[in-house]
Parts: sequence; structure tokens; C-alpha cells
Amino acid sequence: MDAHIRPSGAAGAGTDGWCHWHKGPSGSAEFVDVLERQSGPPIELYACAPCREQRGLVPAPGRVGA
Repeated sequence: MDAHIRPSGAAGAGTDGWCHWHKGPSGSAEFVDVLERQSGPPIELYACAPCREQRGLVPAPGRVGA
């Protein structure tokens, strides 16, 4: 499985969703980036509050809490 794709059980991401950085469930995940791929649609990447703080990630404009 591609490490950047959230498992089917986490479809919906965002709040109470999936953190792509620690690869686990999260109650504070926010949209931070898009992973462009050569084949297939882009993947929205979400990060939880601790991962955003540790890595200096900033929520994408207009998508906070989406």
C-alpha cells in the first residue's frame, strides 16, 4: 500500500480523520498539502496538531477544519 494514501477506514480525513505524518488516526487532523502524482488524482495530505507543531506544517489556506 502506498504510504501516503489513507486506509479505507479513514476515508474522510480532516477532523477525526487520519494523519499522514504519523500514519495513524487523529482527532485534530487538518489539510496541509497535496501530493501530486504522475498517475492518478492528487492526494490530500492531513496532519494532526502534534505533527504540525513538530514539523512546522501549516494548514492550507481556506481548508482549515474542512
